[in-house]
Amino acid sequence: MTPLHFTAILLAVGTGWGLTQPLTKIAVSEGYQPLGLIFWQLLIGALVLFLLRLCTGKSIALPRDKLWFFLLIAALGTLIPNSFSYRAAAELPSGVMSIVISLVPIVAFPMALLFRVDRFGWGRLAGLIAGLGGVVILSEPEALPDPAMALWLPIAVIAPICYALEGNVVSKWGMHGLGAGQVLYGACVIGAVLALPLALATDQFIDPRTHWNAPEFALVLGSLIHVCVYTTYVWLVSRAGAVFAAQVAYVVTGTGVLWAMILLSERYSLWVWAALALILLGMTLVRPRTQQTD
Repeated sequence: MTPLHFTAILLAVGTGWGLTQPLTKIAVSEGYQPLGLIFWQLLIGALVLFLLRLCTGKSIALPRDKLWFFLLIAALGTLIPNSFSYRAAAELPSGVMSIVISLVPIVAFPMALLFRVDRFGWGRLAGLIAGLGGVVILSEPEALPDPAMALWLPIAVIAPICYALEGNVVSKWGMHGLGAGQVLYGACVIGAVLALPLALATDQFIDPRTHWNAPEFALVLGSLIHVCVYTTYVWLVSRAGAVFAAQVAYVVTGTGVLWAMILLSERYSLWVWAALALILLGMTLVRPRTQQTD
């Protein structure tokens, strides 16, 4: 494939991923709680990946000695971050959530230094400061439609912290001989198994035998899009390299904001646009400059 093909795939993946943010906003718009949403998201992902692995002749068994690793990825990649991001999404504009999620590489940098999987650089420190500056701007009373929304920003930031921690854990200790697709499949299965009793115990379970409206369709569509784009992203990393594929974060952020403007009619203050510019600058500065071997 040519570089143009890889770029087109990158744009498609980022655009699809960006669409999941306003779909999340719609899914929580009528009172659905995080654990119920998480269970169905994971179950749909597990079923799609089960069929994909079955059709491609790959193993559908989960190695018993790796169940702890699937649990770790499920916890850091979905159970914990989505519990907070779904709650924050009910209170914050979808476009703001897209901007907050883009903090992942910025948060990941100081963690990487602590884990000793990366080296210090003054330019990357500047990127960290720029990203934090973007968060400070978002917390300004004039930035959001309601100043009280700023109280939900720390809740929203928990998700990128979890994603950054997940990435650093994998960078430090590897995938334990598993492929990325197998890890995602295992995490979805284990996560769904755990989320079901938690959702039932906390009365957050969503009974599918209901009158289907926008939230129900948004949940299913968002779950399908997520598993498709993530699988494609993993393929893109293997073919075009991790550094090239990591640029999808810019597309996710930009299209997430645009999708929110189109689907939810959201409009933002100059403060929000300034925060977006600072965070994108921070992402650029903290991004590794050398090509990784995949």
